[in-house]
Amino acid sequence: GGWEGSRDWPKYTDDDPPPRLQPESIVYVGLRDVDPLEREAIARLGIKYYTMYDVDRLGVGEVMERAMSHLLRSDPNRPLHVSYDIDAVDPRLAPATGTAVRGGLTYREAHYIAERAAASGNLCSADLVELNPTLSDETGAEDTVELGMQIVTSLMGKSII
Repeated sequence: GGWEGSRDWPKYTDDDPPPRLQPESIVYVGLRDVDPLEREAIARLGIKYYTMYDVDRLGVGEVMERAMSHLLRSDPNRPLHVSYDIDAVDPRLAPATGTAVRGGLTYREAHYIAERAAASGNLCSADLVELNPTLSDETGAEDTVELGMQIVTSLMGKSII
């Protein structure tokens, strides 16, 4: 298989394997710095998304209810995977990342997303990405790693009570 196209978003050929994920099985939460090709792909594929504007306007609880409803509407028992980009969190809390853009998730919003995914009972796997301790000073690296570990424990079901 191979890719067709030049500077446009790559297009699959008939020789390529089919996509592993259907666009309707993906939801982005907390977007705030989306490049033009990503924006085009999200629109073209019809991927559900919630920006930081939506988090501000609706609250993280409502955003997560809508996201979970979308993901579970056709099969309420389907397994879910969360790929948690630490760069979604505000860089004041998680500076050791490659895309440190102001206006990200707060500490509680970051945890709530993980807690809500775990509370669904559908979460079967997760990963935490974009954490790079070499991209910050020692304190920033320690803070980001600590927050990452805390988010992982929330994904594993740790809750306040």
